[in-house]
Amino acid sequence: MTITGAQLDALTEIFNIGAGRAASSLSDIVGDEVLLSVPRVEFYRAHEVNAKVLSLSSARLGSVKQKFRGPFNLTASLLFTEERALEIVQEMLGSQVQKEDLVEYEQEAMCEVGNIILNACLSAMADMLGISFESTLPEYSSAEPDVVIERLVADADNPLMLVLHINMLIEKRRSQGTLIFWLSSSSLQELMLHLEQFVSRI
Repeated sequence: MTITGAQLDALTEIFNIGAGRAASSLSDIVGDEVLLSVPRVEFYRAHEVNAKVLSLSSARLGSVKQKFRGPFNLTASLLFTEERALEIVQEMLGSQVQKEDLVEYEQEAMCEVGNIILNACLSAMADMLGISFESTLPEYSSAEPDVVIERLVADADNPLMLVLHINMLIEKRRSQGTLIFWLSSSSLQELMLHLEQFVSRI
């Protein structure tokens, strides 16, 4: 399926609106300004996925996963390098937790961050395209990059991947993450149909 430049631009616009909503919610949690942006959106096939493609270089990755069902279904995964994940946890908890104790709070805090970002992006898509989604609870895991990516590919059962590269700035500390949406061929067709209708209304 051919994806037009206008459709990619529309997706980028939609997800940046979602990123803005997520940043506002995260700012309330950390008590400081949080900036989130999605500079680019790309499509890949599952067999093309690796850490280099995802712009993630680290000994370990943290992954927050949720499934969404609606007019089309998708599995969403938010990936951060584990050291960046711990920095985000520290920003959320402030000085009340010692650095060496952060790992204890990593799963709960990253599930909250992932839930905020994933649902903000999907709610923006739902609002702009005039649709609705239901979601599962977020699940967090961390492992070596190859292991995380193998799990994602094995669990997805979908051959197509929509990749969002995310920039996050908390208290002038920059983090980069990757948001992945796995779609079946039929779900991608349905997404493109809704995008085409959205673009025609602009």
